[in-house]
Amino acid sequence: GNGASAMNENENVQLIKGFFAASSAATGAALSIVAADVDWQSPATRSWPAEITWAAPRHTREQVAKFFQELNEKVQPERMELSTIVAQGESVVVEGCNRGRARGTGRSFEHGWVMLFTIRDGLVVRHRHYYDTAEIVGAFRSSSKE
Repeated sequence: GNGASAMNENENVQLIKGFFAASSAATGAALSIVAADVDWQSPATRSWPAEITWAAPRHTREQVAKFFQELNEKVQPERMELSTIVAQGESVVVEGCNRGRARGTGRSFEHGWVMLFTIRDGLVVRHRHYYDTAEIVGAFRSSSKE
């Protein structure tokens, strides 16, 4: 009945909290909860700006590892805050914001986002990261004064 699904939802929330803790420390622990066969889009958009080189959809755990590698080569994360986590069935939705710095320009950005995770058997099988790419692109463009 409902008790089991509520327990699963709670487990899923703990899993995703662990994912964020691990990914901020840039450890392999974050990847260990990504399914070998995954549907991963960050940012979730059909067309992305050239500055966001890490935006290609990923389909395997290895490709997701490459995603984190590409992201870390371009962006210096500074702070991440999770404000809301909602779980229903296999889905966990997280609202948050983060600050970072474009390594190429040294310019910082701050933006809000929503992430949707689908979890099966303790693994992330689908991920969508929704955010306004323009808020990050600005940090990668040097200002006209430079």
